[in-house]
Amino acid sequence: MEKNAPDEEMKVELNLDDGSTVMCEVITILEVAGKEYIALLPDGQEDDDDQDVWFYEYSENPDDPNEEPELTYIEDDAEYEAVCDAFDEYLDECEYED
Repeated sequence: MEKNAPDEEMKVELNLDDGSTVMCEVITILEVAGKEYIALLPDGQEDDDDQDVWFYEYSENPDDPNEEPELTYIEDDAEYEAVCDAFDEYLDECEYED
């Protein structure tokens, strides 16, 4: 992950299964049932009304904070739904704060 400047959002470059890469904005990191998950917005969607947010399990190496975090697919449907619900709550909190 890279942070370009204090005012800019954090970005992460994902390597997709088809060999392509996509740059994503990190929206937030959520904790659900003792695990951390990351919510990403792929570049090019910022102005769309119907934006796709991507969720991955997120983990850092506690022994090496400089190591790149690991992102893992969420394969369990119930786990994915729990992360979606937590993200909806996050959005509600953001809206309430504004």
